[in-house]
Amino acid sequence: MEKSEILKSVGNKIKEIRLSKGFSQLDLVGKMEGNIDVTNISRIEQGRTNPTVYTLFRIADALEIHPKEFFDIEITEA
Repeated sequence: MEKSEILKSVGNKIKEIRLSKGFSQLDLVGKMEGNIDVTNISRIEQGRTNPTVYTLFRIADALEIHPKEFFDIEITEA
C-alpha cells in the first residue's frame, strides 16, 4: 500500500468516526487540546497531509476513542 493510499484511508476513518459522533470539523477542533486549524483537519481527512502522531492522539482524545481505531483499514496488495 502506498503512502497516499494509507493517508487517504486513515483520513477517511477519522472522518467516518467524526461523523458518527455527530461532530462537524469545527466541533472537533473545539474539542481538541492545543492549536489546530479547521483547514488542517480537512487536509488530514482528505489524505492530503501526513499528521504527526501527536496530532492523531489529540484527534482521538477529542473523539473519545483509542488512536488504534484510525488504523482499522483494509490493506490491499497489488
